[in-house]
Amino acid sequence: MSRSAETGPSHSPVTADDLDLAVRLAVAVLRRAPATAWEGKAGSLEWDCWETVEHLSDDLFAYAAQLGLRTPPLDREVPFVWESRRPGGPANAIHADRNAGPDGLLQVLEASGALLIAMARTAPPQTRAHHVFGVSDPEGFAAMGIVETLVHTHDLAQGLGLAWNPPAELCSRVLARLFPDAPSSTDPWPTLLWATGRAELPGRPRLTTWRWDGTVRP
Repeated sequence: MSRSAETGPSHSPVTADDLDLAVRLAVAVLRRAPATAWEGKAGSLEWDCWETVEHLSDDLFAYAAQLGLRTPPLDREVPFVWESRRPGGPANAIHADRNAGPDGLLQVLEASGALLIAMARTAPPQTRAHHVFGVSDPEGFAAMGIVETLVHTHDLAQGLGLAWNPPAELCSRVLARLFPDAPSSTDPWPTLLWATGRAELPGRPRLTTWRWDGTVRP
């Protein structure tokens, strides 16, 4: 998204390459997790780490699916069946075969990411599709995929005992695209965690409710 001189500084757009980088970095970090750690809780979430990767994979798949139709619906999601495997678990269309182990789980994540990356590269920029946080375009869905990837990898890193500190440039671009009211004077990664209800910022308590704005702005 680019902003005029009257509305603030110019920002480079979010791209499919940005999403590709986010998914690659996330998969690389998650491959370091012990095979026995996946049943633990993912950070502050109520889901275990396995379920959280399935949820992230499902998000990436669902965003790709929204962009995949010649005339995407503007008022609803493509009607796949989303269902939980247990009470309180995430409602997904995508589930990984547990017999395939963590390697198979991460293949599901990488493949789902590849679908959204491909759609972000190939969908015409004038494409518009439904999201509950605002009808959006391919850039917006790429940005949403990056936010999902970065913050859920944060949740997973907490649960799996891993270090995770994504590039500031990625965080800055998705903040500009999806969280235009977020503070711009703080470091981008802590700011993204604050904007998604996962951390405090100086003088700003942790959010109890939050949402991004996926609408397309001039």
